[in-house]
Amino acid sequence: MTGPPIALITGASSGIGLACVSALVADGWYVVATARNPAGAPELQQLIAQSAAAEARMLDVTDPAAVTACVDAVLADHGAIDLLVNNAGVGHRGTLEQVSDEQLAATFDVNFWGVVRLTRAVIPGMRQRRSGRVLTITSTNGIVGMPFSDAYNAAKFAVEGLMEGLAPVVRHCGITLSVVEPGPVRTSFLRNAHGPVDDVAADDPYAPLLSRYNAMMAGLLSTGESAEQVADLLARIATDPDPHFRYQSSDIANSIAQQKFTDPTGDAVIDATSALLDAR
Repeated sequence: MTGPPIALITGASSGIGLACVSALVADGWYVVATARNPAGAPELQQLIAQSAAAEARMLDVTDPAAVTACVDAVLADHGAIDLLVNNAGVGHRGTLEQVSDEQLAATFDVNFWGVVRLTRAVIPGMRQRRSGRVLTITSTNGIVGMPFSDAYNAAKFAVEGLMEGLAPVVRHCGITLSVVEPGPVRTSFLRNAHGPVDDVAADDPYAPLLSRYNAMMAGLLSTGESAEQVADLLARIATDPDPHFRYQSSDIANSIAQQKFTDPTGDAVIDATSALLDAR
């Protein structure tokens, strides 16, 4: 008798990642929940203590050696990774003149390169089994660039491009890729963002614009969807026999996507590019 399917989640200490742990466990998955400091995440520790179908492991997605070691250890202990949820992310507030090269690189290291490292690490096993799913939490910022989010926009656009190009290739190996694009979500993400969120310098030439934008975003996020709503969508995608490539997790997110896409699901693009690989 085989055991439950194995899911690996990054950034599971709080917010959407933590909610995904609960949602997937409830749906019958065994979840390996990773975080930079799981011991310092009391809600995650409580969830692990209450469930025999979840465990916590330390993982910094910016450390290539740690990524390889974590994936290898999970494969050794559980035999497979059936689902990867790329959720780890960090925000950065600031327009280009306010963002240093170092800050831009740090934003990419988590939001883009972290996704690259984990996805690259799990694909070989999925390809050999001809089975597996990768779900990546991106953002509507990966569709429509928002003001004062230049570094974050760029990283999320990069993730969307990476996954859109990869999806038709790995489809031919039995692997499905999907991206989930939340809009406003009621989490601590904005409070944890780097850059001038609450501490705009009075002499900053962008101070009036940025202060108004921060106030608007705070109000928008307070009325956004919950992390649990995003996690419930992700759990449904994880077992959908024919998942879309692209999902928006709320009506607001969908309305943003429709400003950019004729087909907000992304299926038409993936079908067309996948067909380029079919034998003639």
